[in-house]
Amino acid sequence: MKLYNTLTKRKEEFVPLEEGKVKMYVCGPTVYNLIHIGNARPMIVFDTVRRYFEYKGYEVNFVSNFTDVDDKIIKKAIEEGVSASEISQRYIKECKKDMEAMNVKPATKHPLATEEICGMVGMIGNLIEKGYAYEKNGTVYFRTRSFKEYGKLSHKNLDDLRSGGRALLVTGEDEKEDPLDFVLWKPKKEGEPAWESPWSDGRPGWHIECSVMSKKYLGDQIDIHAGGEDLVFPHHENEIAQSEAANGKEFAKYWMHNAFLNIDNHKMSKSLGNFRTVREIGEQYDLQVLRFFMLSAHYRSPLNFSADLMEASKNGLDRILTAVANLKHLLGVSVKEKMTEEEKTAFAKTEDFVKAYEASMEDDFNTADAIASIFDLVKYANTTATAESSKEYLQGLYDLIVKLSDVLGLIVEKEEEMLAEDIEALIAERQEARKAKDFKRADEIRDELLGKGIILEDTREGVKWKRA
Repeated sequence: MKLYNTLTKRKEEFVPLEEGKVKMYVCGPTVYNLIHIGNARPMIVFDTVRRYFEYKGYEVNFVSNFTDVDDKIIKKAIEEGVSASEISQRYIKECKKDMEAMNVKPATKHPLATEEICGMVGMIGNLIEKGYAYEKNGTVYFRTRSFKEYGKLSHKNLDDLRSGGRALLVTGEDEKEDPLDFVLWKPKKEGEPAWESPWSDGRPGWHIECSVMSKKYLGDQIDIHAGGEDLVFPHHENEIAQSEAANGKEFAKYWMHNAFLNIDNHKMSKSLGNFRTVREIGEQYDLQVLRFFMLSAHYRSPLNFSADLMEASKNGLDRILTAVANLKHLLGVSVKEKMTEEEKTAFAKTEDFVKAYEASMEDDFNTADAIASIFDLVKYANTTATAESSKEYLQGLYDLIVKLSDVLGLIVEKEEEMLAEDIEALIAERQEARKAKDFKRADEIRDELLGKGIILEDTREGVKWKRA
């Protein structure tokens, strides 16, 4: 299995640190709002990487954090007049709902930065003792030049950064020994959450959080560290410097980064008015369509989101769903149990599709070509499966399409649609719950219906519903 390593800028054979096991850390979102489709890309991509490793028999320890203390969270809390913790807990809950709707598996561990402060204080103290960090007026900085390999991931030269003007420099004040030094700990400002430390009551810098959470839950060395390409510098570069300076070992063997997502050929931004949340997309499409769309391009290729491409993805996914539904129907009418010799020969040919699928996935997780192999298998099933086919042959085709789709996180076994009267009954129960001010139950019913592809809209004329 080969994957592209940002560190070496080439594809490398994957060799785990420990045979049969994969230790993987993926930088998660900062939780101050509903996640947007830019957040969704690494979630879907690296969930698929994890699923493929598991399909190949690896035991995967998959850690993905939530950054739950940050300037944006604090700003939102001040705007709403609530605590930063209330904001982060609210949006962690909403993020998990969206992840479930995209069929992203929960991580082995989802650590929260605020629950790991003690470890951060410990690592910062260690870096000071070793001469890699220093304190000035309650702020602790990392001596960037003290780590000789700084820049090895982003392939940036320190002197070029220094001469490149302030735009490239890591942020900070004039009290630094060197403008390139970055913050490990900062004193609190009025109204901000803070924790005790030997240097000041304050909070950690962003970069130290991931170094500590990775070390605690995966150890000093990990197999794969992943995230969006916007994190290569300075975040991941700084993680390497901190972790390797503190632990004295190579931090991660392989670094994987997904490319950017654009909206209608423009960078997504609130100022352009093209900022799209996963929740908004879920009101127009089943989020399986979004997942299919994300996997229809190679993860290292820039991806452009548009209505036309989402429609094309919906049609592509429907091809697989229709084939699976047809096989299910044929299974219901088939009278023969066991495969004939002719069917055994025909089924043996499906191994070619599996081999092509695995070859694609093992060439740096080329999900676009893997999907093409599933389409080839679907075409084969459509042309060889009939009402005369045996149950064993039909079941074999059915199970194979479902299995390969599942590795990509695509749910192709459709549940039976809810009957209209059952939907109306739940809506009536929700209305009664709202009248009784039991908003918890009302929200549960909305979420239950949403999970079954039913979208509610509260209007002046009453509650309207539609299928996603």
